[in-house]
Amino acid sequence: MNLKIAVLSGDGIGPEVVLQAKKALYAIGVVFDHEFVFEDALIGAVAIEKTGKPLPEETLNLCLNTDAVLFGTVGDLKQDGNSNTHLSPIQGLLKLRQALGLYANIRPIKPYNDLLDLSPLKRKIIEDTDFVIFREISGGSYFSEKKINEQGTLASDLCEYSDEEIIRITHLAFRTAQKRRKKVTLVDKASILETSRLWRKIVKEISENYPDVAVDFLYVDNAAMQIIINPKQFDVILTENLFGDILSDEASVITGAIGLLPSASLGNSNALFEPIHGSFPEAKRKNIANPIASILSAAMLLDHFGLQEESQRVYEAVEKAIELNVVTADLNPYSKFGTNEVGDFISNYILSKDDLYFKSDNVYIGQSTIV
Repeated sequence: MNLKIAVLSGDGIGPEVVLQAKKALYAIGVVFDHEFVFEDALIGAVAIEKTGKPLPEETLNLCLNTDAVLFGTVGDLKQDGNSNTHLSPIQGLLKLRQALGLYANIRPIKPYNDLLDLSPLKRKIIEDTDFVIFREISGGSYFSEKKINEQGTLASDLCEYSDEEIIRITHLAFRTAQKRRKKVTLVDKASILETSRLWRKIVKEISENYPDVAVDFLYVDNAAMQIIINPKQFDVILTENLFGDILSDEASVITGAIGLLPSASLGNSNALFEPIHGSFPEAKRKNIANPIASILSAAMLLDHFGLQEESQRVYEAVEKAIELNVVTADLNPYSKFGTNEVGDFISNYILSKDDLYFKSDNVYIGQSTIV
């Protein structure tokens, strides 16, 4: 398979972690005889500095004419406080999602057995947790009308959803549940919000087309609690933009580190893959950022194009790195491995499982032997 991939590394640690994802994809290409053509473009704070726009036209045109987008992070200490919201780095990502017609953000939550003790939650609570959050990302209060009065004393953000926006992601969530444990949980606030009532009405109607999938409903405040006290009850969580943003970040506590969580944003004809963590500008160019979420985003890219054996190879390489403690300091404070070393290990494992380039005994005791 030949794929043209737009690479938007963005700001902060973005370029460093995306580089490791590219290494993994290159290794997959070598092993499975695929060709991945990467084209780089600007977005976020770096784009503002160089072009005056968080999403330059050249970047958008590239993304519209590639098979997928591999995304890093946006955000900068200097730009994030910009009073002109149109020049905020995050606007680059929001505008890109809108222009590409992306509507479903998919975030898998599945902790690694070797890292269960990193979570502040008890092992017995999170062990065997495995669910996916489907967050609608094209509507809601993030994209609707925003107002503030001249005095700066009154503001509003309109939350608005159409039936079409709800229908398309609901079908996607139910089809995914059919391939998993056959349960969908809608998270809303139907006791108060009219938009939530519309969500619940449409989901109930659509659920009749999927008799093999159980459906239940939780108010968002209860869902936030249930994710912490009993996460194993969930299979597919479906929710609107704002609720999904909050709940998916909350769920990262289950894995013990936000640097482990990838995501995919899908539309009818475009797809974007990114880690859920931020730009962490304090760690920029220090070789300490965890690249695993970015590498797993590349695995989700492979899954999206039907390359299951290839994606499994990436997942297996990540699991081996964690098993052998080839991880960054956020996962093991005594680790001598940095961003590049973890990426090198994973890409080399993909190339040859049996020809590792370090002494595994030393890795277990934390001595860096990568050359």
